[in-house]
Amino acid sequence: MVATLAACSSGSSGASLPATAPQSDARPHSSSPIQHVVIVIQENRSFDNLFAGFPNADSSTSGKNHLGKTIALSRQTLVGRDLDISHNHSDFVRDYDGGKMDGFDLAQLGLGRLNERAGAYAYQYVDRAEIAPYWALAKQYVLDDHMFQTQSSSSFTAHQDLIAGGTEINATESVIDLPSRSPWGCDSPPGTTTVLISATKYPIVPGPFPCFTYGTIRDSLDAKGISWKYYTPTVDYSKGGGIWSAFDAIKAVRNDGREWSNNVSSPNTNVFTDIAAGNLPAVAWVVPDYENSDHPGVGSKDTGPSWVASIVNAVGKSQYWNSTAIVILWDDWGGFYDNVKPVSLDYNGLGFRVPCIVVSPYARKGYVDHTQYEFGSILKFVEDNWGLGALPNQRASAVSIAPAFDLTAKPRPFKPVTAEYSQSFFMHQAPSDLPVDDE
Repeated sequence: MVATLAACSSGSSGASLPATAPQSDARPHSSSPIQHVVIVIQENRSFDNLFAGFPNADSSTSGKNHLGKTIALSRQTLVGRDLDISHNHSDFVRDYDGGKMDGFDLAQLGLGRLNERAGAYAYQYVDRAEIAPYWALAKQYVLDDHMFQTQSSSSFTAHQDLIAGGTEINATESVIDLPSRSPWGCDSPPGTTTVLISATKYPIVPGPFPCFTYGTIRDSLDAKGISWKYYTPTVDYSKGGGIWSAFDAIKAVRNDGREWSNNVSSPNTNVFTDIAAGNLPAVAWVVPDYENSDHPGVGSKDTGPSWVASIVNAVGKSQYWNSTAIVILWDDWGGFYDNVKPVSLDYNGLGFRVPCIVVSPYARKGYVDHTQYEFGSILKFVEDNWGLGALPNQRASAVSIAPAFDLTAKPRPFKPVTAEYSQSFFMHQAPSDLPVDDE
């Protein structure tokens, strides 16, 4: 008899993954029908910004500003007005305002407009017609409406959290915010520093060079011979070339020529090639080109929903559908208003909510999951699924996303996602060569 995965309120999820029939090859297999986890990472959106008004979800169509005035969320295009909103840890503190969630209007606008406040622009939701693939996926599969950033900061640490579960460099200090120069990681120019945070001080500067030795899920996967890849776009760092990868900041990967060449895969459209060729790894991260990232600001496009739909459709139409879980999420709140106060666990977070959609033939159908998750919850599911054990920086608060699934159910057939742009569009799209995010 196979047991259904159960939620747990603290620490380890406690969920036992069901056993499956013995496999016919010698590759490492999981203890469940899920043999592949694909983590699709988009950029800079709060939950309310994409899913305000979604049926049964914890959302709001209005919020308070710092004067206590109620501001109705305005409908905007996905690209918006080519305005970016500052969203480092200090911005989180101001937006959060001791739990009142009313400081979003005081944020500064980025992209060279740092003397302007965001005002009502921070209080918005995206026109649903422009993000129809996201709503379609959320209605058909699982929408997690309490997925919080692990840390209360921006893209650099967010992407680290998605491979390591946290950025603690010692018992009392963690990396926060951004390195002082690009690219972010072991390829940063000499003299590049980071910012640290502790329970008693922020910012602690200068922090160490951004080439870290803390453990990541890569260590656990490698130890068991479980395949992984990080699909990432190319970047033109002042014509010197490069890629945009969280593993650039992990010394063990960056200095391993074999893994850096083979496991960190660029261009990111290689994910389509690998799916078609039967080479999808057990665990994959997929990072978009800047233009397809949903990042607000100059140069971004409305192609993000189609990019995500193309990945889902590629898996869904392939041999991998019946053995795959796709987790789609946005790396930080981007300065946009959200109505749910995050739980304050310690100086590391939690940060604000971001949208998260779980797609799988075993995902609960049309289900809004209210379980409190964080980025490490995705890694916790991977750990439990392959029996890897916890990461050194994994937080006890990170419960597995297992409640999103019913792994005892018969896998349901795939229904293609309708989108404006096809996979062929992205396969032939010229790279922007821009960093996916630089703040």
